[in-house]
Amino acid sequence: MSNSVPQAVSQQAYPATFSVDYQEKLSRVTTLFRSILIIPIAIILGIVASGPQSVLIVINDQGEFAPGTTNTGTGILWSLFAATLFMILFRKRYPKWWFDFNVGLHRFAVRVVVYFGFLTDKYPSTEDEQNVHLDVTYPNAQTDLSRGMPLVKWFLAIPHYFILAFLWVAVFGVTVVAWIVVIITGRYPRGLFDFVVGVLRWSWRVQAYAFVLATDKYPPFSLN
Repeated sequence: MSNSVPQAVSQQAYPATFSVDYQEKLSRVTTLFRSILIIPIAIILGIVASGPQSVLIVINDQGEFAPGTTNTGTGILWSLFAATLFMILFRKRYPKWWFDFNVGLHRFAVRVVVYFGFLTDKYPSTEDEQNVHLDVTYPNAQTDLSRGMPLVKWFLAIPHYFILAFLWVAVFGVTVVAWIVVIITGRYPRGLFDFVVGVLRWSWRVQAYAFVLATDKYPPFSLN
């Protein structure tokens, strides 16, 4: 596999992009009660992204056989990753409808994250882009994707996981500070905003590379 070793990122734009339009003024009231307002859309996201239920037979307290359910714990995103891996590995294909659904689900999820993180006042839509822009170039599986790369991308991205773990700890602290500032002033400090969006951008590039499997181009170590 000629692309199995990370190579220097070219000066061209990375195939996976992410940005959030900055709002000059934010609602203090909705920011204060964001943890409550987020509940309905978070439930919807949880239902969509949850793993399938498996039926099994259990013995109840009376010693009788009864049907039960258990979650496989995989989740739809893991299922999409596994199915895409095998599709590229054995068929060298990435169906457009399959790709669109995968990216669309990520767009919905990140809109919920952005809203919960006080970066916007716009309540997350299940379909409209709003002011959160997440995208990735649709690859030609025959020419743009190496057949064996999906087997190792998750491993090659390990350095990113370590750095992002520390960055997300910082994001948590920044978000708490920003929440207080927004409640007092109605504004999200631009420097803090750019940092949080940068971490989200970095995370999306890694996700697009290692798990959406949309590109073989190694993600840059950058918030920009």
